[in-house]
Amino acid sequence: MAKSTHTGIPWLRYLRRECKRNIHIWPFDGWDIPQGSSVVAEVYPSLWMRRFPSGNRNGDCQAAYAAVGWLRRADLNGSLSQYLNPPLEPQERQRAAIEGWILGVV
Repeated sequence: MAKSTHTGIPWLRYLRRECKRNIHIWPFDGWDIPQGSSVVAEVYPSLWMRRFPSGNRNGDCQAAYAAVGWLRRADLNGSLSQYLNPPLEPQERQRAAIEGWILGVV
């Protein structure tokens, strides 16, 4: 876990510096995403991989396909907002502000 974290943090800094659009790093920048912002969020595709037929995609391609498919579905059916602002206790929100949260976990 630490290896991934230490690899990812410099990339987040790079994106913030180099991108022309506003980037919202969820949930560290807040649970509510400002209009017109691009979002960077951690997802765990294994939550959704079985919901989408894999066809002849390899594991990595299927993980990406499932993540995008789930996000699309949640946006279209109006449930994405509940995942972006999950019903957490105040103590859980404080911990998530430091440690992060996985989008899709309620």
